[in-house]
Amino acid sequence: MYDVIILGSGPAGLSAAVYSRRYEMKTLVIGKGYGRISEAHEVENYLGFKNISGLELSKKFTEHAKSLGAEIVREEILKVEKNGKGFVVTTENGKYESKTVIYALGGVKRKLGVPNEEKFKGRGISYCATCDAAFFKDKVVAVTGGSDSAAMAALLLSKIAKKVYIIYRRGKLRAFPSLIKKIEEKENIETIFNTIIKEVEGDSSVEKIIIENRETGEIKEIKVNGVFVEYGYEPNSYLAEELGVKLSEKGRIVVDENMRTNVEGFFAAGDVTTGSGRFDQVITAAAEGAIAARSAHDYITR
Repeated sequence: MYDVIILGSGPAGLSAAVYSRRYEMKTLVIGKGYGRISEAHEVENYLGFKNISGLELSKKFTEHAKSLGAEIVREEILKVEKNGKGFVVTTENGKYESKTVIYALGGVKRKLGVPNEEKFKGRGISYCATCDAAFFKDKVVAVTGGSDSAAMAALLLSKIAKKVYIIYRRGKLRAFPSLIKKIEEKENIETIFNTIIKEVEGDSSVEKIIIENRETGEIKEIKVNGVFVEYGYEPNSYLAEELGVKLSEKGRIVVDENMRTNVEGFFAAGDVTTGSGRFDQVITAAAEGAIAARSAHDYITR
């Protein structure tokens, strides 16, 4: 039996693993990948790294956790159940038992929400600029959204695509000012405010988008070869909900200042929680993971 099983291998989960091992707890991390941060082509606001790719940073986190003795398995998590005073985690490959659980499964990207979305997924519609930008060299693309992730996607694409449109439903971008400044300096990025994408059209791949101005109702058509969806994410909290963990109205796991949930022995950290003022950054996720590990240790040794 493990002292702690950490669900999720992003910054929150791996930070929890580092601290769990420093507390000499037998630690298992279960996760399919490196978390959403691995999709960021550049990270410029994590202490100690002036500029590093999200994937490279994620790999460093993983190496650090492994070096301290944390076990990491790449498996799909199917279920979490209470078992007496502990927990049983069922994956595609078997069952694991632990005294505590730290839930750090982050979020799942929101869809565009238009007709033909499934038809054009992988044929012009993408949810990862870092993964797919190279396919759009010298082409015209649109990025939907106005947050940091949308701004970063647009900046990456501007280095590869001929033209980048940012389509945003509000009157100004919500990204960090430093990112907005970079966007304004790019001649091949055009931002269209107060606008939503109504339809995506084409034959075998994306050829154009139909957009609507939310203030005037004006409908326009723009020829594009790709659409990159950056509408944020939905908390990946359904496994916790099945266990009886309390969620907020927006589906986040409700935690206190020590990352405790309403289920004894079950802790949560990162973008899936109500913690850190919902300021979803790598550094806040890592901090929550550390706090959750301390709380798990206190729970076991109380």
